[in-house]
Amino acid sequence: FFIQLALNFMWSPIFFGLRSPLPGLVIIFALLVMIALTIKKFYPLSKLAAYLLFPYLLWVSFATLLNTGIVLLN
Repeated sequence: FFIQLALNFMWSPIFFGLRSPLPGLVIIFALLVMIALTIKKFYPLSKLAAYLLFPYLLWVSFATLLNTGIVLLN
């Protein structure tokens, strides 16, 4: 959980602050993996907690698509 939280905080300054979409893509992809792993770990403990992370997973998936598009267009 704390790793994905750190990745979440790192993405904005790198993508927007440094204007570096490729490193941002690497970070956001790692964030997607960590969110999926967090959901997997939370599911046996609390199904509700796992299900509540799905909107976050969808939002980060959408941001990943946008980030990928920017990398491909530049």
